[in-house]
Amino acid sequence: MLFLFIVFTTCKPSKKEELHGYSIEEGFELEVIASEPHLIAPVAIDFDTKGRIWVAEMNSYMKNTQGSGMEDPTGRILILEDEDDDGIMETSKEFLTGLVLPRALALVYGGLLYAEPPNLWFVEIENDQPGKRVLVDSLYATSGNPEHQPNGLMLNIDNWIYNAKSQYRYRLNNGVWEKELTTFRGQWGIAHDNFGRLYYNNNYTQLIGDYVLPNLLIRNQYLKPTIGVNEILTTNQRVYPLHAASVNRGYIQGVLDDDSLLVNVTASCGPQVYRGDQFPDDYLQNVFVCVPEANLIKRNILTFEGDKTEARQAWDGKEFLASLDEGFRPVNISNGPDGNLYIVDMHRGIIGHYAYLSPYLKEQIKLKKLDSMINMGRILKVSNDDNFFDPDFPDLDELDDDELVEQLESPNGWLRDRAQHLIIYKNLTSSQSELEELALDTDNPVAQIHALYTLEGLDLLSAEILVEAARESSSFVTVHSTLLLSQFISTENVPAIAALFKELMNRNDKETDLYLSFSLGGWMEESESDFRPLALELMNKYHGNTIFEEAFISGLRDNSNELLTDFQKNIKNANDTVGIIPKLSEVVENQKSNQLNSLYLKTILPEDDRTKGWKIYRNNCAACHGPEGLGIEGLAPPLMNSEYISQSTERLGLIILHGLKGPVYVQGKLYDQFHSMPGYVNNEFMTDENIADIIAYVTSAFSGTPRNISIEKIKELRKLKPESGSEYTEKELMELYLDKETDENLMVK
Repeated sequence: MLFLFIVFTTCKPSKKEELHGYSIEEGFELEVIASEPHLIAPVAIDFDTKGRIWVAEMNSYMKNTQGSGMEDPTGRILILEDEDDDGIMETSKEFLTGLVLPRALALVYGGLLYAEPPNLWFVEIENDQPGKRVLVDSLYATSGNPEHQPNGLMLNIDNWIYNAKSQYRYRLNNGVWEKELTTFRGQWGIAHDNFGRLYYNNNYTQLIGDYVLPNLLIRNQYLKPTIGVNEILTTNQRVYPLHAASVNRGYIQGVLDDDSLLVNVTASCGPQVYRGDQFPDDYLQNVFVCVPEANLIKRNILTFEGDKTEARQAWDGKEFLASLDEGFRPVNISNGPDGNLYIVDMHRGIIGHYAYLSPYLKEQIKLKKLDSMINMGRILKVSNDDNFFDPDFPDLDELDDDELVEQLESPNGWLRDRAQHLIIYKNLTSSQSELEELALDTDNPVAQIHALYTLEGLDLLSAEILVEAARESSSFVTVHSTLLLSQFISTENVPAIAALFKELMNRNDKETDLYLSFSLGGWMEESESDFRPLALELMNKYHGNTIFEEAFISGLRDNSNELLTDFQKNIKNANDTVGIIPKLSEVVENQKSNQLNSLYLKTILPEDDRTKGWKIYRNNCAACHGPEGLGIEGLAPPLMNSEYISQSTERLGLIILHGLKGPVYVQGKLYDQFHSMPGYVNNEFMTDENIADIIAYVTSAFSGTPRNISIEKIKELRKLKPESGSEYTEKELMELYLDKETDENLMVK
């Protein structure tokens, strides 16, 4: 790793020239605040307390269709600064150079956390120069396709740092970096709302999210949650581009309309929840989504219904922001310290990895000379009035302790988040009384939540404060308070908490009841007689509501079998095929047979780096199908025990070579109804031997019956192309192989 500190350089963009052909929603203004030549291929940003922008550049990514030089150590992390308060970042200096594809960064704990695959690093900051460096995780992002490596590094309200394309979260606790399991989420980009729920997406699904707060549904290692996380929040994937942009699958029927305009998202990424204070009120907690393949940004409006979240597109027929500039490649969006939105525009001709580029897109790239667009990049600011820059933005480092606590009441989510983190990092325990007062200020529920988690981060929470906050506040605060009370499970606290829970249940509020369901299991360990009747009441009240039942089971410890017997006697409609009984029975059986939630299986496959097939699978396939072959919801079906793996190797070879488009059935269940898996037939780096190695590995790992295919057969299969010229359909494959292996589960219904 090479660390460099470089002197300031001028960085003054020409706003009018660079924004020709952009259309933004009426009442909003779009400005370029930083651009090339001093900013090249930005992919992620963060703001420091002075409002300066720290940028990760991935400038070696896809300079041509072959991906040449992608591993060159030319990546940088820059600091951009506006010295004359005109809203333009006039100066740029390099903080780190010599990096290979740096992909994420976060200013936390007085330093910089950044991802340079395969590592996650933390480096101290000393007068804008890198200081002591610590390796946080040597396996943060293993080698492979950059499109499918962990990223995000988003600090949530709960004081944990979350990632997309990852099943881990991180935090620094008493000088030690902690790495903890969490739900696997998304592909590129992650965000949170004012409540602490997480939002993410994948290429073909513009908005995915969790109905509930992180990690609640995965506490019981024998429960396999079926609801509440990785939920598709809207089925509307429609886009409304201004022009016929070049997209990878434009040759497939239905991808483009009659005017050659993209119909649905194919590369959505970088979602962000607007939490600022400069937009109209109806924009608060809207989710903006990047659609770089069509050169636009979408706006989604969220609605919350107690036990679920839904989204709808703000408009039909238009987008919040769209451009005629095919170089406009929004890949991330950030809330800024001034309450506005900032767009990370990679501004690159080719944004798809070479392994997935279709011949159609390669031809488009050649015709439009998109591969010549390689030394560009912009940061754009979206504001809704003529006040382009707020000179009164506070430097949080200059505030005294009381003033910093006051920022937890700010209507600007960026300021609240950063103030909370700084109070914890500076260990301002002397502010306890002010924080406790704010935690009980029912006039500002959002500030209450921040105050509670600030106290938690300082290890100053008390059961008394939490009980009072739960009792006196709206459900928005009550649910956080009841969850945090789990830190105080003890015999002496049982009477007060049992009384509180009974009182809260009398509110008859669905959201409160849901989070009580999450909390009851832990308290039952301390007092069955006080809390089991409450659990019975809730399970009867919400009979057949899956998320309530899984919420309750997620909090259970080792008493599932005993509880099942009791519930069978006392639950109404206990013989129904839905409800708590069958779910609890499944968990009991999983516990007896030690069938763990796959999240808790460190490895169910031999991760032997000497096996060529495993290396190829890990680098090219695991990002979609999962390292354990269990699939990823909304992205790709499971390979484990799939008929496609356990049966014909020729059929499997055709899929790997030529691709497969949905709908697809695996073990009778419908997957990938609208998605396509690209093939490797045109990938010059994927040899016949590589295809054979993949087949040897996946048949061994996911079917238990290792099988091989000859190189000669692979060569034959390369020539056996689908009639459509795109990917195979399930029907086509069955017509080719049904006589050899009849399996009704594989036929499209």
